Amino acid sequence: MADKPTRPSQSVLTLLIDTAATIAAAWAVQEAVDQAWKAARGHKPPRADDPNDGGLKEALAAAAITGALVAASRVLATRGAVRVAGRVERKRTRHLR
Repeated sequence: MADKPTRPSQSVLTLLIDTAATIAAAWAVQEAVDQAWKAARGHKPPRADDPNDGGLKEALAAAAITGALVAASRVLATRGAVRVAGRVERKRTRHLR
């Protein structure tokens, strides 16, 4: 029977760091988009739940920009979390030897 490639399991530490980093990155991106949109358009991006807050094109543009940047920040945060957790795990295992 052929061995199936296994996906490395994430430690609890990696998951905690990843969660915290992802939340922080998403918040920072949202704040940056709000500030940039306000500087460029004179107001904050329209809210999806308020039909009277800007036109559909503007709401879709804001959603697309925010979504793309949040997704990119999530990738970067996750990769950074894996690196940080790996360093911590290596240091911990060195001390146990």
